[in-house]
Amino acid sequence: MSGLRGPDSSKDVQLLDNAVFPETVDVNIRQLDPIPAPRYFLKEIPLTDEMSDLVLKSRQEIRDVLNGKDDRLLAIVGPCSIHDPKAAHEYAAKLAAVKKELEDQLVIVMRVYFEKPRTTIGWKGLINDPDLDGQFNIRKGMWLARKVLADVLSLGLPAATEWLDPITPQYICDLISWGAIGARNTESQVHRELASGMSMPIGFKNATDGSIKPAADSCFAAAFEHHFLSINLDGRVISAETKGNPDCHLVLRGSSHGPNYDTDSVAKALADLKVSKASGPSEHGLVIDAAHGNCGKDEVREAEVIENIASRIATGESGISGIMMESFLKAGNQKPAPLDQLEYGKSITDAACRGNVPNSCCERLPKRSKAVAHSPNKRK
Repeated sequence: MSGLRGPDSSKDVQLLDNAVFPETVDVNIRQLDPIPAPRYFLKEIPLTDEMSDLVLKSRQEIRDVLNGKDDRLLAIVGPCSIHDPKAAHEYAAKLAAVKKELEDQLVIVMRVYFEKPRTTIGWKGLINDPDLDGQFNIRKGMWLARKVLADVLSLGLPAATEWLDPITPQYICDLISWGAIGARNTESQVHRELASGMSMPIGFKNATDGSIKPAADSCFAAAFEHHFLSINLDGRVISAETKGNPDCHLVLRGSSHGPNYDTDSVAKALADLKVSKASGPSEHGLVIDAAHGNCGKDEVREAEVIENIASRIATGESGISGIMMESFLKAGNQKPAPLDQLEYGKSITDAACRGNVPNSCCERLPKRSKAVAHSPNKRK
């Protein structure tokens, strides 16, 4: 049986030197460009003590909100995707001011998304194609991602992102306070395993067809330990053993069939979570994404969705722990193109929420929080 265990690590160098790659390998690969290991990027753009304190503090605040220990509402706000670091910094500065003004009512986290899952093909985000010119300078994109996140944190603003590629987290996860697994990946075993080892709360979105069960099952599965292949900070392939993430939760994002932010849909989702036996945040509530299928990607409709949710909670509806919304410096969107061909401050993916200042969206939510604070249903 010992022969079936494979070589031990002491023979790694010898085997690599003598490796022969058959003609069956990399048949459809045109080029392989080496990228420095994560530790290189972490040293080049390090996390300062102040940033580390902010990440740790905001992660705990988010956990407390999701688990019903904090009466505030979680608000994840920002552009659909980041394509211009300068515009992202300007937006972050505005949102940081709103955060300071409303921090007794909202836990505001900036949406800082670098990876965009596509239904078919298209621009896949700043990391994949930072110059929007089809050159796919991923090394530059990864550096820019850390730079943007460091800039956001330096303003006192926590960051949220979507995890798509399972290697990316090793490069930027130290800077992230909340993560999402998108609708297209919510049933993926790879992403459930990934979530189980992440150091921040993770929101699983309902599937694109609107079904809740895949996301509920993911919340349940990701709370357990998993073993899988990954890389470490030195870029070495490893076998990872996770402890399980107790802070996974459901995000309602609508579907190809229509919205699911209404009272009945929320109640049904909460019931589905209970049946799934998902624990932790799932026992207290869920997050609603006002964009995507809940507004039909219409920024005017998105603002109406936000107002609807805020008014419902103000009148006593429970079970809603947070809200996601997309906003940017300018409303609407435009087609991707090199930066010098784009209108500054306007999204190149989904349209931004109506209004060009972050508090034009956030200002709809404090009324809701004040009402909760004085409600007999106030969470303890």
